[in-house]
Amino acid sequence: MTNSIFDSHTHYDDKAFDEDRHAVLEGLPKAGVCGLINCGSDIQSSRKSVELAKKYDFVYAACGIHPHSADAEGSQNFIKDELPLLFEYEKCLALGEIGLDYHYDFSPREIQKEVFIKQIELALDLGKPIIVHNREAHGDSLEILKKYKPNGVLHSFSGSLEMAAEIIKMGMYISLSGVVTFKNARKPLEVARFVPIERLLLETDCPYLAPVPFRGKRSDSSMILYTAQKIAEERNMEREDLLEATAKNAKELFGID
Repeated sequence: MTNSIFDSHTHYDDKAFDEDRHAVLEGLPKAGVCGLINCGSDIQSSRKSVELAKKYDFVYAACGIHPHSADAEGSQNFIKDELPLLFEYEKCLALGEIGLDYHYDFSPREIQKEVFIKQIELALDLGKPIIVHNREAHGDSLEILKKYKPNGVLHSFSGSLEMAAEIIKMGMYISLSGVVTFKNARKPLEVARFVPIERLLLETDCPYLAPVPFRGKRSDSSMILYTAQKIAEERNMEREDLLEATAKNAKELFGID
């Protein structure tokens, strides 16, 4: 039985877990989960991420404003006034999830970029890594990351091999999710084979992106085993070795002893 599952991107504060959140979380160590990052995406979820980190030894918090919430009332004041204070808690380890989303465009693109940059600057000031959401905004995301050179990870990576190479050259990490198990996952599988093992993280993005055979259902961190199995097969390595390597990488990135 493994005890090397480190889920680098979760949303256990999501309403999908309202009925059984603590039962699910309490069961994860028994399923082999040694750590997870719960990612904020707006003001409330950032606060809740810190609350969860305080309650569970193996849970760590990331706090930030997602591009969907970039234009929401209070977001910019939160980044300026409250967000730095959340990082006074020692288990608040990363700015995230932050970035650009040109698929939904829930916030104007210029505001998305402005909010992304402000949070990168805060991360650099605090010496913290960032967790980047990038959807159909590859050019602008890469341009901003190249300019500011933060430490961090691109979560549920959806870019090309060329973009992956640029991200790795910058010293950042690439995280892969249950998408690698989907039937149409040609590009994520190419990336899974390409990324150097020391730059790879695993995630669920739960409650979203459940791997096959759970696709369409609520996911949780125990399901990383299916994602890891698929990637290990693609890389011709043992699943346990992949889990151990990616857990080590996550601990190095987020500064966990």
